[in-house]
Amino acid sequence: MKTVIVVPTYNESANIAQLVKLIHKSVPAALVLVVDDSSPDKTYELVRQLKKKDKKLHLLLRDRAIKGRGWAGRDGFLKALQMGADVVVEMDADLSHQPKYIPALIKPIVMGKADVVLGSRYMPGGKDIDRPFYRQMTSNFAKNYLKLVLGLKADDPTSGFRAYSKDALARIKAKTLTARDPFTVSEILYRCYRAKLRIQETPIVFVDRTKGESKLQLTTLLKYLARALVLRLGPNPVA
Repeated sequence: MKTVIVVPTYNESANIAQLVKLIHKSVPAALVLVVDDSSPDKTYELVRQLKKKDKKLHLLLRDRAIKGRGWAGRDGFLKALQMGADVVVEMDADLSHQPKYIPALIKPIVMGKADVVLGSRYMPGGKDIDRPFYRQMTSNFAKNYLKLVLGLKADDPTSGFRAYSKDALARIKAKTLTARDPFTVSEILYRCYRAKLRIQETPIVFVDRTKGESKLQLTTLLKYLARALVLRLGPNPVA
């Protein structure tokens, strides 16, 4: 089955080369699609240079005027499907999502046992290390809040390290995803549950970024929690 790894980027020039190398080591047959929002640090230029010697590396360059983690992921999904993907993995570029876990994410889908697989920090065997205590507390609160408000049963509903079958992306209507920002991970998982997809989790160790700056702020996260309530009270997005 053809696997495409979608990596949204914005100012990740310090990490992208190492990440691509680690992905190729973990899943040699997979294609890597970097979706860059015209990063001021010219991440896309570095990817272009890498592409000259790497036939499995692809670049989707987006207009900075429409930048956003959510829209980048959405466009990455659609491009991956155009590339013929049977399985699509989405992960962050900051090395907090370790490529060594990709085989465990895609295996249940390849074996026909799952439609969606989440990399989980909070199930047995998973860990969330190196991040400041307040960020871990915030993540734990968000996790429990989303499970309550959206009716999610996953141990780690805020994880952005995930694998999807091409059928899953069709059933959640990936083309109609609306969240422009990191709230997209909640919107997508909610759609997966509403579409009654088979969802599994596999343990991962999440390591905080060592290079570059985090794009997610505490105040932004709190706004996302309010949007979760709006999402739950709104119409069925996959009807």
